[in-house]
Amino acid sequence: MSGLHGTGTGSATGAGMSSATGAGASSATGAGTGAGTGDKAGADTGARRASTASTLACSVVGAAVVALDGTVLTVAQPALQRDLHADVGQVQWTSTAYLVAVASLLVFAGRLGDRYGHRRVFAVGALGFAAASTGIALAPGIGAVIALRVVQGVCGALLQPATLGMLRTAFPPERLATPIAVRTAAIGLAAAAGPLVGGALVSSYGWRAVFLLGVPPTLAIGLLALAGPEPRAGRERRPATGLAALDPLGAVLLAAALGLLIHGLVDAPRPSGTGTGPGAWTTALVVAAALAAGAALVRHERRAPYPLLPPELMRSGPVLAGLAVLLAASAALFGSLFVATYFLQDVQGLDPLACALRVLPLAVLMVLGAPLCPLLQRRFGPRRTATAGAVLLALGVLLLSRLDATASASSVGTASALLGAGFVTLMVTATSVVVHRAPEAHAGVAGGLQQTAMNIGPALGVATATLLLALVPEGGFVPDRGAALPVLAVIAALALPAALALPGAARDPGTRPGPTPPRSGRRFCVRS
Repeated sequence: MSGLHGTGTGSATGAGMSSATGAGASSATGAGTGAGTGDKAGADTGARRASTASTLACSVVGAAVVALDGTVLTVAQPALQRDLHADVGQVQWTSTAYLVAVASLLVFAGRLGDRYGHRRVFAVGALGFAAASTGIALAPGIGAVIALRVVQGVCGALLQPATLGMLRTAFPPERLATPIAVRTAAIGLAAAAGPLVGGALVSSYGWRAVFLLGVPPTLAIGLLALAGPEPRAGRERRPATGLAALDPLGAVLLAAALGLLIHGLVDAPRPSGTGTGPGAWTTALVVAAALAAGAALVRHERRAPYPLLPPELMRSGPVLAGLAVLLAASAALFGSLFVATYFLQDVQGLDPLACALRVLPLAVLMVLGAPLCPLLQRRFGPRRTATAGAVLLALGVLLLSRLDATASASSVGTASALLGAGFVTLMVTATSVVVHRAPEAHAGVAGGLQQTAMNIGPALGVATATLLLALVPEGGFVPDRGAALPVLAVIAALALPAALALPGAARDPGTRPGPTPPRSGRRFCVRS
């Protein structure tokens, strides 16, 4: 009995000790595994946050540098002409060559980003932009400047769509409006600072300094983009199927159509491009050739196995409406600014700095208004937000059209504020819709189309204003005596029906497709 008792006690003790030891070991192992998993999850979260922050920095700085480059060049052109002994036509080509190169390649550059990664394409564009800018600063003659401006335009085309494509792959759809708003505010700030910074640099160091201004930031963001990993969604590309997958013929036709169109619109404002002289016929032929190339593109894209312009993107009502909003808004804004600049300088006799200060409320409202746009979109939806922006923009153009030769600074400032508030609302809202509603696989093409609209619109607005100034010469640049600004107000009003075609608030019925079950492994989100 005692032996049995002893054995029982020993067995129970051994079992208890074994159980306790096993439980302790299991607990310790589990705790260790949990800690390791937690550390790994924390490291992954930190890496994702760092990648997202670097993506936002690259997008914002890249877009701001391109905007700054365009504004400082205008200030530097007179000094460049004197230093290089160039004529007016050659100096004009320093702008035209860049615009044609950019507009021709934006969509194709977006396609490259969709297939090979937006960060890679962005890095190539940013580093190339920095190299071309350095080359222009060292250029010995006007020919070299024009050639390098073409190179800079090609690199700018690679860079610009990627600034939106990177955001699309780095941020969830419901959070896209905020980074796009930050990007837009940076563009407004750069556009406002450009003339002031450019004027100071030209006065102190000469025209070459303005091209060196953008070299350090573009070099930095190019290297940053190379150092960071491509987002996981950005690495899940469609399988490569050779050169045909890039639709090279479609790219050539689109480049020809857009390049010829931009060239025709830019050439139209010249004295030889308006009226009935040989220059007018040349401009008409260039625009006709652009339309012919566009018709050939449409025919080709319907038959191409891998079209450059994907059908699912081009048949999207919200995407097309957003592009129409951007086209009309940018045409109205830049056409109005063209007329207002000549009015303030030629009629009221203001110098460039005083002129810039009169329209400064436009830039201020763009910078301050951009962060508010995502809040308005979440509260009222893209449709109502963009409609309000279109009304503000049209009112601003109408107010400008009522100014006489003795217009006060407060009148010009009020009109400029309305223009800035309306345009930034439309730009942020429409861009968010275009990028958000585009399939992620075509985010680069969507960004290229957005940038194309923002390049064609200003050229169209300035060409329209110039043509009307030539047809009604007795009004001169006095707004209330000419026809340019009233017609531009009509163009601004064309943004209204396009804005009404944008999606409504998420809670409104009929603004969304029917709900679909969420796929396993992916987070369900409501698009806005």
